Amino acid sequence: MKIMLEEVKTKVGIKLKKDMIFKCDMGEMAVKDCYIDETNQEEADMWGPNPSKLLGMALLGCLSASFIFCLKKRNFSIDDLMAKAEVVIGRNNKGFLRVKKVDVDIISKIDDPKARKRADQCRKMFENYCTVTAAVREGIEVNLNLEY
Repeated sequence: MKIMLEEVKTKVGIKLKKDMIFKCDMGEMAVKDCYIDETNQEEADMWGPNPSKLLGMALLGCLSASFIFCLKKRNFSIDDLMAKAEVVIGRNNKGFLRVKKVDVDIISKIDDPKARKRADQCRKMFENYCTVTAAVREGIEVNLNLEY
């Protein structure tokens, strides 16, 4: 992995398809049929995940990758890992719906005592390398430009 010493910018976009369904634009990345769906329908009827689920997935992906990266730095790799998140949504003190917390479980099968020792070393620090989790915890500057 290349270490970045300066800021890197990436651009994404969405375009309204219909109702509250947006087609994703991931730039140069070829992603077929990516939609964000805020229609609040039954999940089986939705075209894609809502932003809250995407946030949970972003945290899962980043934390899991950071854990695996840490293990690889300690000359150990795993083939069996799963992760799940529970995204808790509730109202803030002004009555607006907000993501209140995200509970993440990363489950991996590591039986070898030497490997478990390496995993214990990673447990203490791997979260620091997750770009998304650290940003969420610290708060992200969001600037809005609304044009019409």
